Amino acid sequence: MARPHSFAELDEQPFKRFHWLALFTTGMGVFTDGYDLSSIGLVLPLVLGTFGVAKLTGLESGLLAGSALVGAGIGALIFGALAQNGRKKYYGLDVMVMATMALAQAFAPNLWSLIFIRFLLGIGIGADYVLSPTIMAEHANRRDRGKKIGLGFGVMWSVGAAFAAVLSLVLLSLHVSPDLRWRIVLAFGCVPALSVLYLRRKMPETARFLGRVAGNTAGANAVVRQVVGAAPSVSPLLDRRAWHEVFAQHARAIFGAALLWMLFDIVVYSGILFGPSLIAKGLGLAPTTFSLITSFVFVIPGTLIGVALIDRIGRKQLQFWGFVGAGVMLALFAWRRDEAMATPLLGMLLFGLYSLLITAGPNVVAGAGILGVELSPTRIRTIGQSVTVVGGRIGASISAFLFPPLFGVLGETGVIGLLAAVSIVGAVCTLVVIPETAQRSLEDINADAEGDLAPAPAAE
Repeated sequence: MARPHSFAELDEQPFKRFHWLALFTTGMGVFTDGYDLSSIGLVLPLVLGTFGVAKLTGLESGLLAGSALVGAGIGALIFGALAQNGRKKYYGLDVMVMATMALAQAFAPNLWSLIFIRFLLGIGIGADYVLSPTIMAEHANRRDRGKKIGLGFGVMWSVGAAFAAVLSLVLLSLHVSPDLRWRIVLAFGCVPALSVLYLRRKMPETARFLGRVAGNTAGANAVVRQVVGAAPSVSPLLDRRAWHEVFAQHARAIFGAALLWMLFDIVVYSGILFGPSLIAKGLGLAPTTFSLITSFVFVIPGTLIGVALIDRIGRKQLQFWGFVGAGVMLALFAWRRDEAMATPLLGMLLFGLYSLLITAGPNVVAGAGILGVELSPTRIRTIGQSVTVVGGRIGASISAFLFPPLFGVLGETGVIGLLAAVSIVGAVCTLVVIPETAQRSLEDINADAEGDLAPAPAAE
């Protein structure tokens, strides 16, 4: 049994004003992530028209879709290492990078400059993928940690993506010129990013970092007092172990979480590729309209269902059944493809149910970054989270770069069947590679109150 620790008071706190403010502060960055990564697909034809590009080469298509994803992987690794020196120290720099690069997109003179700007944008997104879930988890109580990260990451990402579609439709209805429309849509990503810059700089450093990593007992106690309203009953223990030793002890769980995020992103990003081409065209809908229907009828409700269940039934069960359900829907779509295309509403229903199930399960678990922060001790939490983020970016990049050629080799039915198989693999791996973490203290999950720890000095 783990010894008592100074964060038990944080674990047992009810969800209060501090948690809601932290949720908004972290969640708006994630809103920006969803907006930025989704908006390019909505305005791509307008971008190509402005630059006089009749048809993208395979390399251009892959780089335009994947440059932000590659940048996110690099940004996650950079800031995962930097945040070992403090979470708050770099919190705000991530949204500044996102805001600056979002605005810079509007002034891109050609396609290649836009690709490079989106690569830099991705670095800020990758930083936020590490910092936001880590800060959410370290401030959260144990009973609501899943809901908090699910709301802040899963829901806000989907809402950001939906908002991009709404803004695009509004500008279209106002008859804004195509050249100006895509520039406004891409540049608007700076607004939600800048909206929380002040709050991020004012947010306190997490007590877990101060006590476990920085050895600042007074600072850790002050943060606990700010959240709880009383001083902690036990002083923090400084973790003096070398980070690489701690990482080696927890590598299996961390790489397992990275594998699950990779499998999830392979399925999701490929779904983004084939969804509009298979169903929107059959329904006679524009991609933007199709995206809005999918988001508001299936994706956002699915995310809310997942958030409601994640702390009740646990991460493993929720993700397992989400993967299984998504795999079944994709298999049915592949099997009844001709009938689905002849009856567009059937195709929309199958794709919609797939979207709801993959969102309610894997999206609010692996895709929300929960596993990386829960399965990594405080001493290496941002490093462990950066590894899982890279796993997700590898999965998304596989979809962006490799799946378009696969459509030519396997055909649409074959690719959808392959994605169904990947979903089932994800379900099996969920049962095998990770432990259940719901409603458990971060210290209990990782034995973080034990080991080669020592009382921290009273002040820095």
